[in-house]
Amino acid sequence: MTPAETAPRAPATEFELTPNRRAFTLPQRLKIAIASGAGAAAVWLLGRSLRWEVHGWENWEAARRIGRGMIYAFWHREIFPATWFWRKRGIVVMTSQNFDGEYIARIIERHGYGAARGSSSRGAIRALAEMKKALLAGRDAAFTTDGPRGPRFVAKLGPVLLARMTGSPILCFHIAIRHGRVFKKSWDLHKIPFPFSRAAVFIAPPILVPPETTKQGLAARLAELQAVQEGLQKRGEEWSRPAGSRGDR
Repeated sequence: MTPAETAPRAPATEFELTPNRRAFTLPQRLKIAIASGAGAAAVWLLGRSLRWEVHGWENWEAARRIGRGMIYAFWHREIFPATWFWRKRGIVVMTSQNFDGEYIARIIERHGYGAARGSSSRGAIRALAEMKKALLAGRDAAFTTDGPRGPRFVAKLGPVLLARMTGSPILCFHIAIRHGRVFKKSWDLHKIPFPFSRAAVFIAPPILVPPETTKQGLAARLAELQAVQEGLQKRGEEWSRPAGSRGDR
């Protein structure tokens, strides 16, 4: 079992998230139902087969000790393995209100997440308000910091703003997959693991954003967030390389 499966859950009070207010056509609703069902099943089947190792779990423990919930931050291409690794913890994730975002929301909801609908371009203020409410109720929140449409590997300001609003720490992580398929036509180069692949989670020390942080301070924290995620990604890429190319002896 991974540490995420055995770690204690933070106590949370009940609250409701607003459903997606966007109207979909009947064909779209059918496609969403089929895609979300198949996607949730794929996460369950492949996730169970992965062989995990975790680097930096003490950083998760440090963030939990702060006692204000935490804001997970990761790249969009890691949604598939991240959904499995952090499942059943009640984490509230920002998802877009469009077609792709809706079936992703339904996939993660089947694995014990909440979905706050919004994005950097639409509904962001409402989604941030819902995530703030979730954190104050004792839940955790999460962002794909370069989502929902990129640019790839460029962090956006959402996690930093939410951290300033709530006092919750930002916890950056990266998941590396040793063997998988990269969807080269997707904007995020999404990678789906092969069955029984090795997977590694790299977790950075928490980032704090005080409530008095100025506009210039927010820019500095965003640059820090970007640098931390790039550093974790570099570690993951090094771990993923064949043993001979890593300089192993």
